[in-house]
Amino acid sequence: MSAVSENNCIGVSGDLPWNIPGDMKLFKKYTTGNVVIMGRKTWESLPEKFRPLPNRKNIIITRQPDYKAPEEVAVYSDIKKAIQAHKNEKVFIIGGGEIYKQSIDLADTLYITKVHRTIDVCDTFFPKIDETKWKITEEEKMGEISFLTYEK
Repeated sequence: MSAVSENNCIGVSGDLPWNIPGDMKLFKKYTTGNVVIMGRKTWESLPEKFRPLPNRKNIIITRQPDYKAPEEVAVYSDIKKAIQAHKNEKVFIIGGGEIYKQSIDLADTLYITKVHRTIDVCDTFFPKIDETKWKITEEEKMGEISFLTYEK
């Protein structure tokens, strides 16, 4: 699950390049009660008052073997192992760019909020969606964003 600009931007200097309440509401609606997997940088970019994300199983992926996380947060060094450990639950990959690259081929559904803007200064990108593998099965336009569901 990701919000993505027209030029595939998802982040600037460890933060979202926009503040769109509709996107945050969708994110909360879909992920609440489920598993969220994120990279260490995404975890650390969350405001402290939202760490861990409430009413969700939070999982951090990091190469740091001694990474300290709150007791209720699982830490894995391998995204495939994290997904496998939660195979009977609904799992959402929520960033960042490297984690999306590692997991896009493992997913069967992509929930994308398309932000109808181009971000000129961007340092983190969502991988290009191969439209020969992925098809849009749902699309809902909401002002400056469109919510897209892709399936293989």
